[in-house]
Order: sequence, then structure tokens, then C-alpha cells
Amino acid sequence: MKYGESVFDILYLLFALLSGCVILAKARNATEKKMGLAALILGAGDAFHLVPRVIDHFSDGDLAAALGIGKLVTSLTMTLFYVLLYRIWLGYYREKENKTVSAVVWGLTGLRALLCLLPQNGWLRNESDMLWGILRNIPFTALGLLIVLLYWRNRKAARRMRFVWLLVTLSFLFYLPVAVGAGLVPMLGMLMLPKTVCYILLLFTFLRAVTKDEAV
Repeated sequence: MKYGESVFDILYLLFALLSGCVILAKARNATEKKMGLAALILGAGDAFHLVPRVIDHFSDGDLAAALGIGKLVTSLTMTLFYVLLYRIWLGYYREKENKTVSAVVWGLTGLRALLCLLPQNGWLRNESDMLWGILRNIPFTALGLLIVLLYWRNRKAARRMRFVWLLVTLSFLFYLPVAVGAGLVPMLGMLMLPKTVCYILLLFTFLRAVTKDEAV
């Protein structure tokens, strides 16, 4: 199992980073550059968690601190990824920015970051406390729900981006049981694989958006 998971993780990271570079190279405007930046942030952030995890599969050393800090970095970069999804939505659909919506996005982002940075999370010990797993994911889930609603509203406006809302929804359905209950039921961690597949499909969506004729 560790071999299959490790190969999958490495291929995912390479794909995320490579797709980010390709998108940036082909970007025709600021919105498409944000797609490339989002892909790079996704890949680089996940690397902080997945690389120590792969090493841990084949090492007898104590990597608890590296794994915990990696989860912290991933938590923060994933939140930033959703902020970029909001900015991409504004640009791709040429929506006029609503200051209230933007304030909610940044407010949830700040609250999520603050909760993640508190020592009660036990990152250095790589502990999974259910209470703090719930608390730090409340603003993150609210942010994700907002992104889902925005993309769902515009799902018929652009063919290449029409499934973004569904991919984000599925990613949260796979992620939340892991974030909250993996400490008690380790097998829940397997749900991270289909969650990652959702992000791979999101990156494919970005690639198609910048490499096809459908202009932003």
C-alpha cells in the first residue's frame, strides 16, 4: 500500500507543479495567471505534507514534527488556493466585485489562518485533536461553500468551467471526515486519495481553459 500511495503522491505533486508552469507560460491575461499561481500554490503547499509522508513510509526516524508542520503549511496554502478560486471566478466570468462578498472571503480566510496557527492544534506533535479539527475547519468549510455557490451560479456561462462547483463540493465531502475523524479512525485517511483526484481534475480544468480557444 505504501508503494502505491507514494507513487500517487509524487505523480500528483509533479503534475500540479508542471501544470502550474504550463498555465503561466500560456496565460493570456491576469485571470489565467491566477490559475497558474493557484496550481503552483496547491502543489508546493501539498509538498510540505506529502514529501515527509512519503519519506516516513520508508524511514524509521521520528518525522512527527515534519509531518505536523507540513499539515499546517498545507492548511494555510489550501486556504489561499480558495481565495484564488474566488479571484479567478471574478475575472473569468467578468463579475463586478462585491465588497461584502470579498470581506466575507478575507474574513473567513483570516479566521481560518488564526485558528490553524494556535498551539492547541498540536502540529509539532502531529496530533489530531477532533475538537480543533472541527474548529479550524468551520471557516474553511464556509469559504468552500461560498466558492461552490458562486461557481454553481455561473455553471452555464462557460463550458470549460462548468464543473468547478461539483469538484469543490466533492473535495470537501472527501476531506472533512479525514480532517475531523482520522485521529480516531485512521482508515478515513484513504479518502484523501479521491479528494486529490478532485484537485487533479480542477487543474485539468484550468489547463483546458488556457489552452483552448474559449477566451476569458
